[in-house]
Amino acid sequence: MQAGIFKVCLVVITAIVNHPLLFPSNNSALPTTDDLIIQKLKEREENLQLQQLELEQLLSRQEPPPEDDTETESKPTEDESLWDFWSVMSMIVFLMIEVWRQDFLDKSPQEQSKEEDDFMVNGSSCHGVSFPSKTMLAIFHDQYIRTTTNDAARTREFVEGFADDLLEALRSVCNRDADMEVEDSICVGSMYENWRLNKPLICDLLVPFAPPEPYYFCCQPWITSKSIIPNQQSYGTILVCGPEDQSGCVCDRKKLGEDMLCLLHNPSSKKKVTKDVNLLCSKESNYLDTDQVMKWFQTAITKAWGRISHKYEFELTFNHLDYPGALRVKFKSGKVISFNISPVVQYDDSDLYFISQFPSMDRATDLASSIHWNLSFAVYERRFLKDIAKHLPGNACHLSCLQIITFLHSKQCDITGPSGLTSYHLKTVLLHLLLTRSYYDWSNIMLEDRLRDMFKSLEKCLLEKRLNHFMIGNSKLPETVSLPEHFHTAEPLNLFRSFVLNRDLYQKTLSMFYEMLKNATVVINEYSFHLPTGPSNKNSH
Repeated sequence: MQAGIFKVCLVVITAIVNHPLLFPSNNSALPTTDDLIIQKLKEREENLQLQQLELEQLLSRQEPPPEDDTETESKPTEDESLWDFWSVMSMIVFLMIEVWRQDFLDKSPQEQSKEEDDFMVNGSSCHGVSFPSKTMLAIFHDQYIRTTTNDAARTREFVEGFADDLLEALRSVCNRDADMEVEDSICVGSMYENWRLNKPLICDLLVPFAPPEPYYFCCQPWITSKSIIPNQQSYGTILVCGPEDQSGCVCDRKKLGEDMLCLLHNPSSKKKVTKDVNLLCSKESNYLDTDQVMKWFQTAITKAWGRISHKYEFELTFNHLDYPGALRVKFKSGKVISFNISPVVQYDDSDLYFISQFPSMDRATDLASSIHWNLSFAVYERRFLKDIAKHLPGNACHLSCLQIITFLHSKQCDITGPSGLTSYHLKTVLLHLLLTRSYYDWSNIMLEDRLRDMFKSLEKCLLEKRLNHFMIGNSKLPETVSLPEHFHTAEPLNLFRSFVLNRDLYQKTLSMFYEMLKNATVVINEYSFHLPTGPSNKNSH
């Protein structure tokens, strides 16, 4: 028995030592073709057979001579059975090693190439990066963020008042029987969520509009359709319907008595359809066209400003021709205030809106077609932040974390150029963390720890190429958000899907992220006042 174990150990050790994958220094080059692999295997098999014969001869010399005839007849039988058993075990071991080697050769090159692209960017990671100290973060927050927040409050107050006046003038110049009906503006975005930091300070306002009666919009979000590909789930279409399209009401399918009236379609309340109604549809279809809407809105804004311009002592111009809702106010003193006022369509009776274009995105890459509309969850996001702030400790650090990381991101983009990472992605990371961390973890004294959590979470999402939309398909969403049910139960939407489809964009974004990590401490120090050196400051750390 001991001799058999000794044989197997020698043979297995010999095979392992000669294995090219375990000891590449002895076999630096692996065969690259099937013929070379077969030839190497044959040579290895011959060498193992020779080694096996040598071991048998060596062991036969060490065995003592038999004492009698009975032992001579029985001993060879036992040795042969033991040798057969250990020979079979040796072949099984060799077979397992060879199968593992073939499987490794088939899968290893692709897996290694992906890991090098996805997980290795100059050997960087969050674990090896030094973040600014608590003292320096506190100084930066007091000296830079708080000052900017004061300016934001004054900017919001001016924009809200001027937007109300401008929209009222817009309604007065429109024909109510032929033009779109404009409602009051809705304030959304970073300025009204109190985390906008980067200048210029830009306010975002949504302006819902609707067609004149008896026409109406029928919104069709693609999130409810299983046939839509994943990267288009955040879009939808808007069908413009008229009196002949009221097939959903019972009164269209049944004849009502003379003494019965439909409360939805009372004939006395119907307006006469004007032939000159501009429904802003695309050519040869009944779908609302984003280009037509933006042209109409630009014209309406121009007429409205012409009516009230004499009341103000400043200039109003369009900030971007590609986005007519981007306006710019310039005072005589030279001060400039910019804001975005976006025409949107309300989805049913919810706070979800269809928007032609997000102001921060390039229109050329934002939409695949002029009849495709983006879904905006801005009202729900603002409501969530407002509700959760009621449960967080006083002077919580969640918005400060978002302000600091967006500040670092913008400064890094100024150096390396824009990438696939946006401020909305950073905001989404924070929203997810607010649901996973306890309320007490967001105390102001935990600013450094929560900022580190945000960077780690963002790094994990980048490496996995997956960042789920906070609203769509989020089972952890509180009921107070009151999101429509089919959005709540839908499949999660991956905001990083573009990284899966565009490898170059992903590499650029990942490199920018790690550069931002490396430069974080330096940038914070440059925008902070230096502490005077002294013993008291040493103890503060």
